[in-house]
Amino acid sequence: MLAVLQLCDSALPTGMFAHSLGLETYIDDGTVHDEPSFLAWIRHCLHHQVVPAEGWAVRAVATASDDEAVWRADDLLAAQALPVQVRDAAAAMGQRMTEIGAENFPFPRLLSYANRLREGTSRGNPAVAFALVGTELGVAWEQLAGAYLFSTVTSLTQNAVRGIPIGQNAGQRVLRALHDDVARGVERIGYMSDDEFGATSPGLEIAQMRHAWQRARMFMS
Repeated sequence: MLAVLQLCDSALPTGMFAHSLGLETYIDDGTVHDEPSFLAWIRHCLHHQVVPAEGWAVRAVATASDDEAVWRADDLLAAQALPVQVRDAAAAMGQRMTEIGAENFPFPRLLSYANRLREGTSRGNPAVAFALVGTELGVAWEQLAGAYLFSTVTSLTQNAVRGIPIGQNAGQRVLRALHDDVARGVERIGYMSDDEFGATSPGLEIAQMRHAWQRARMFMS
């Protein structure tokens, strides 16, 4: 479990600190401006984007019977990410997560994934690399999914603390309020069919597309 905690640490140099995944658009237009409005936004983001995409992928990779199922999950993640900034961010963070994982946990399937990223036959996504490491360490997919979801909302909350801004204590209250949401997200992932993958919120995707045209930006997405 220590290895999973290491990969979930916000200090892991994947570049997540530079991405708001569309949050900055909502801050810019005043929709998100304080603790309650951010909590509402991140709940929506968790349940309507992270869970049906990366969350589903963690389970798919962790339960994959062969390499092709892993590569398929990577392909699907890249295909469903319509906003260019989000797609590029996922690829960049996925490559960094894979490099870090391969250096510290050189499992065969992860090394194969790293080779595919170098060759360009896979795009890269942090959820895939994270699940590959965790599965090889014998961690159940439910625990991996919960850890990944909470790691994602933690990073976004840290970005909100400096982007809105809200206080550090407010950020911790938000994270505490999200505990049950993460648990519900894991439960949903357990019964999601493949047809439900990628059923994300159009509003979030539009905001993520609009981000590229903002006059001034603190974040890359």
